[in-house]
Amino acid sequence: MKKLINRPQDFVDETLDGLVTAHPSLVRDGENGRVIRRATRSTGKVGVVSGGGSGHLPLFTGYVGHGLLDSCSIGNVFEGPTVGSCIDAIKLADQGKGVLRLYGNYGGDRMNFDMAGELLEEEGIRTTTVLGTDDIASAAPEERQKRRGVAGIIYAYKTAGAAADSGADLDTVSGIAQRAVDMTRTIGVALSPCQVPGADRPSFILGEDEIEMGMGIHGEPGIWRDKLRTADVIADEMIERLLADKPQGAGNTVSILVNSLGATPLEELFILYRRASARLGGAGIRIVRPLVGHFATSMEMAGVSVSLSFVDAEIEKLLGAPSSCPFWTVRS
Repeated sequence: MKKLINRPQDFVDETLDGLVTAHPSLVRDGENGRVIRRATRSTGKVGVVSGGGSGHLPLFTGYVGHGLLDSCSIGNVFEGPTVGSCIDAIKLADQGKGVLRLYGNYGGDRMNFDMAGELLEEEGIRTTTVLGTDDIASAAPEERQKRRGVAGIIYAYKTAGAAADSGADLDTVSGIAQRAVDMTRTIGVALSPCQVPGADRPSFILGEDEIEMGMGIHGEPGIWRDKLRTADVIADEMIERLLADKPQGAGNTVSILVNSLGATPLEELFILYRRASARLGGAGIRIVRPLVGHFATSMEMAGVSVSLSFVDAEIEKLLGAPSSCPFWTVRS
């Protein structure tokens, strides 16, 4: 697979250099420059921090901005950030009101963020943790706490960030983030693999006429693998699976996210959105603030994920609060 890179070992740092050069609202900081923070920091509010491996832009670092994240630690491609960069990200976000650690449910991320939080508690920085667990293909409903965090985590970023910027305390911000996670479900489908810079082969293999339903953003096995189907058939199954996993107590209002996993173009995303929105309408579900585009990718993987975030009045209001980052702007 052809890539526009220099040396594979420089991939992450050169990406971050380009990101902050193109977007002066962001600054590199922390251990080895592997933390992205706001250039202009708010004062006297709860900090919201995330982190994860490179290769998923706009996730994770792309969501640092007003009304979203205060800082984000970043690791190598598909690898979690180091303990040191997690510590730095938390310190850079701390304004004396505590810090929410909000990241995906992956072993390395959990281990390093947990260790960072324990060390900083000894320094008097209070932290809480909320894990993204929206990927319905990664565990059964009765084991939802084992599910991976994928594109749906952006709903927690948005609502927690808006609550923090409004002056809410740490417990309130954390509770809102947890509610957004609890009310969000995602499923993906892969059409072709990606290849990590420097690797001698793709992360997985799919036949020219094959797709895999439920594959994870690092190539984790999905639910089934079969011949390519039409967009309408794929959209129907994704919506059916998501609605079958509807959270307990959820209403009939959702925000839907149709997300490219990297190579899939906007035209195909809108074909899928057209069908998905019709199916939701037929099920009596109202759509608010739909999102279609590149929000959480996996290098150049071809494929799509669909997220449904079931919203109440408070969450809907927070989704509509003004925010800005390089890849997602909401105006009042």
